[in-house]
Amino acid sequence: MSVQAEYSAPTIETRNLWPGLWWKLLDTRIGIVPLPIYALLIGIIGVMLHTNGAPGHGAATAGKLSSDILVSIAILAVGGFTCGEIGKRLPILKNLGASAVLATFLPSYLVYAHLIPDPVIASTKEFYKTSNFLYLYIACIIVGSVLGMDRQALIRGAMKIFVPLLSGVVVAAAFGTALGTLLGLGTHHTFFYIIVPMMGGGVGEGVIPISIGYALLTHGDQGTILAEIMPMVMMGSFTCIIMGGVLNWYGNRNPHLTGNGRLTDDGDDLGATTKTTESLVDPATIGAAGVTAVAFYLVGVLAQRTWDFPAPLAMLFLAFGLKAINAISPKLQEGGKVVQKFFATSVTYPLLFSVGVSITPWEKLVGAFTFLNIVVIVSTVMVLITTGFLVAKRLKMHPIDAAVVCSCSAAQGGTGDVAILTSANRLTLLPFCSIATRLGGACMVTFALTMMRLIG
Repeated sequence: MSVQAEYSAPTIETRNLWPGLWWKLLDTRIGIVPLPIYALLIGIIGVMLHTNGAPGHGAATAGKLSSDILVSIAILAVGGFTCGEIGKRLPILKNLGASAVLATFLPSYLVYAHLIPDPVIASTKEFYKTSNFLYLYIACIIVGSVLGMDRQALIRGAMKIFVPLLSGVVVAAAFGTALGTLLGLGTHHTFFYIIVPMMGGGVGEGVIPISIGYALLTHGDQGTILAEIMPMVMMGSFTCIIMGGVLNWYGNRNPHLTGNGRLTDDGDDLGATTKTTESLVDPATIGAAGVTAVAFYLVGVLAQRTWDFPAPLAMLFLAFGLKAINAISPKLQEGGKVVQKFFATSVTYPLLFSVGVSITPWEKLVGAFTFLNIVVIVSTVMVLITTGFLVAKRLKMHPIDAAVVCSCSAAQGGTGDVAILTSANRLTLLPFCSIATRLGGACMVTFALTMMRLIG
């Protein structure tokens, strides 16, 4: 008999006030956090803020809160799942990705409005900066998703997705540039300062090298250029997050158009794990899959140091290659599925909260909200998604899922991919979205800098 079955069987004891009512409270959750534990964590954080310290760290330091992993887990769990739960309870908007939007952008506003205590902000930023939290998450989600995919679906999906991706980017870039020109923004400004940053692959791999390249080619100031193009990335990613929720809603209304995490009908459902299979995965196998994900990412780090090739892409190609040649044992594949599901369920909202606090300045996001910018960016994203949808449908792919992947061409890097896929409820597509964001962004940056050099 399973643990769930034993628990669900009614007994006289569970019907009593104790422990029945207490058990019911423990099974009432904010995200994944049991309600009494949620209240306890809030109380503990409050005490730490009042005493300006944390247990086990000796004397308190005035104005500081520890950024160690234990304190950070408490802060991110409370903040991330609170924002997520608020989004899940908003009428209508809860079906349009409100959870991911609030988990990412509400903390950004709270920081701007000084509604989060400074020690909490400092602790979160320090943990995000020093822990490589994002890359651990991406490694486990990507490697877990790839290991858990059906091999045939992985190969055919990877081969097919390039057609709607390329079509979507080319058509959307041309349309957005033409629209900006018609609205009086100018062809040069629209393409180089709105479209290219938005589709450049995020911040680290996108707008920073773009701003450096533009500054060298135009003899301008990099900081000024960076401040001008950064909001376009955030506005584009924000639009894609909302559209991810819309696509998920549309897919639920039209199930014949969606694969719910599959790009094609080849092979088994991506990430599909039966209860029987899950029960056979022992903790050591799950741990092995987690260590494998870390090892693959470190191979990517070495590739980046040696050949300046993006670490996430190197990791992705390694996982793809080993899966394609059937080099991963079935047992390890099942462990990968569990690792992916754990991180998707338990880590996504805390990660988005840390992103909102640490690297999403509210002022820059609001700076993109001019009428003409909104028209150009939203229209470009709509054309990007629609083109990907129509081309994928023509190729007999699942158009909703392909459109979600295409939208990640305008994501704010890996964090944008996570937010979009969380909104769309399709985190198993992260490997394909990484291709769209990283590889597509690199191509866009290279093309833009080449064109600016040629036209002067």
